[in-house]
Amino acid sequence: MIVLVAALLLLGVVLGAVVQIPLPLSLALAAVIGCWLLIFAVRERAGAQRRSQ
Repeated sequence: MIVLVAALLLLGVVLGAVVQIPLPLSLALAAVIGCWLLIFAVRERAGAQRRSQ
C-alpha cells in the first residue's frame, strides 16, 4: 500500500513539473522516455528468452 501512495505522490510531482514547461518540450521528453521504455522492454524480453532456453 505504501508503494502505491509513493507512486501516486511521484506522479503528482511529475505532472506538476510538466505543467510548468512548454508543450513541445513536454512532448519531446515524453517521446524520449517512451523510446527508453521500449528499448528496456525489448532488452528484458530478449534476456528472459535467453534465460529460459
